[in-house]
Amino acid sequence: MTSALTAPAPVTHYENFPVASWLCPPRLRAPIAALYHFARTADDLADEGEACAQERLQRLAAYRSDLMALGSEQEFPMLARTDWPQVFGPLATQVRAHGLPLPLMDDLLSAFIQDVHKTEAAQAYADRAELLDYCRRSANPVGRLLLHLYGVQDALSLARSDAICTALQLINFWQDLSEDLPRGRHYLNDADCARHGIARADLRPEPSALTPALRGLLAEQAAWARALMDQGAPLVHALPGRAGWELRLVVQGGLRILDKIDALQGASLHQRPTLGKADAPRMLWRALWMRRQPAD
Repeated sequence: MTSALTAPAPVTHYENFPVASWLCPPRLRAPIAALYHFARTADDLADEGEACAQERLQRLAAYRSDLMALGSEQEFPMLARTDWPQVFGPLATQVRAHGLPLPLMDDLLSAFIQDVHKTEAAQAYADRAELLDYCRRSANPVGRLLLHLYGVQDALSLARSDAICTALQLINFWQDLSEDLPRGRHYLNDADCARHGIARADLRPEPSALTPALRGLLAEQAAWARALMDQGAPLVHALPGRAGWELRLVVQGGLRILDKIDALQGASLHQRPTLGKADAPRMLWRALWMRRQPAD
């Protein structure tokens, strides 16, 4: 599964949530942690271990049923019988305390389920529209859940959050090509590949596979993600205090990964670019100088 709010925030394994960051307001650490563990566990059900696709889908269906019970009078009986009390106990508390919207969390589960189906069939996405629909469910709900906690609900901020989260999801795709392709995960959509004259067989995570056409395709995908990030970046000025600074670092972390993807000139097909300590000063400097754009 993929990411919406990627490092540099100090997360553990699931990259969608800035868990335990020192920039996170203390009053929101509990709900963000509850959401993180909900998403992390679902991601593990979809991805980890040796279970077959059918078993994964059955477990995800049960998990989804427990989520839906949080919005009904069945909540407390469910908490007594769920296989995931360590997830749904804290989540139930935070749903009640903060009115967390269950449909956004259900969208995340629908994306995990889709990942299982796509991976099992080794299916690619037909075009950008289909890939963006996946991002709408796998990534955008995370930003919207965080904005809900911060009390930011205006249409422009939601649209900018969606742009950032979709950009981060795409960045994660282009960062992980060398790992995803051998696992049968194809996020380079068929329409873009065909436009560059690239067949599925050309997408091999090895140095010998690189061609000018592949380099052009990967550069185009990175530019697409960068444009979305630039579109959403003004959101950093709409969030108060620590939240705004954390988002600045999230945005700059994603942009720094894109810098590295661009520098590899297609070699990200077989080499995974990552962030390290040496990248922190550059990201902090860029975060500091993220200025407000003049009003239209």
